[in-house]
Amino acid sequence: MTDRKKMTLPMLFEKYHHDEQIIMLTCYDYPTAYLQDEAGIEMVLVGDSLGMTMLGYESTLPVTMTDMIRHAQAVRRGAPHVWLIGDMPYMTYQASVESAILNAGRFMAEASCDAIKLEGGREMADRMEGIVRAGIPAMGHLGLTPQSASALGGFRVQGKGAAQAARIIEDAKILEEAGAYSILLEMVPDRVCQIITERANIPIISLGSGPQANGQLLIYHDMFGLYPRFKPKMAKVYGDAGEVILNGLKQYVAEVTEKTFPQPEHYFGIKDEEYDQLVEMFGKPRQTSS
Repeated sequence: MTDRKKMTLPMLFEKYHHDEQIIMLTCYDYPTAYLQDEAGIEMVLVGDSLGMTMLGYESTLPVTMTDMIRHAQAVRRGAPHVWLIGDMPYMTYQASVESAILNAGRFMAEASCDAIKLEGGREMADRMEGIVRAGIPAMGHLGLTPQSASALGGFRVQGKGAAQAARIIEDAKILEEAGAYSILLEMVPDRVCQIITERANIPIISLGSGPQANGQLLIYHDMFGLYPRFKPKMAKVYGDAGEVILNGLKQYVAEVTEKTFPQPEHYFGIKDEEYDQLVEMFGKPRQTSS
């Protein structure tokens, strides 16, 4: 895209106040970040989901700050115009307000993030408040919070019952009052999301939580068929890149096996007179190129 301006928090809130949808994706590497920036994606989350999509873990829990910062740095280089959010990994903020501020600061200083995201409601309100008071924009995350998946009974919809839904609604307001500039709702029923969106004075982003939010998030690997273990219901597949890549790999295996790759256009030669000098020095090879 040409003449694109760097996305800022005032620009995001201008979209919010004009009821314009905010477009958000996850991203973990430089080439994908470049494409997302070119496509006009506005908010990019370097999610701890990279533990599953990029590193092959069974969950997000093993991901470290070092992992997150390295990937966030790559995304920043590829997508200089987006509002970049660093996802605080497991146990980098839960222990104390101080640890939360220090690790959020690492994201901002070392990866040039624009904001951070942390999971949890009222129990994390003091962390949220501390981070924001330190001058770091912070996004909340409610509903299915993967770092707490075992306590929540696995990867399942949250807020299906009135009591649990009411707690999520209350938590959203608590996070807003603690200073969150936005809240991500993951796998929350659509009408619960609508209640939260209508009560909020900050952008609410939906991940599988319906169309009534102020913006939408998808996991990049889900939308292009790049995560082999499962396909979430909330993921629309915009192109099966995984199948394209697999077919290309199979074709490569076949062509190398059959010696049909490489062709002359795929390798480099040497001038005949230079080659003749080599033959004089070392003799002819037992096999010559056909």
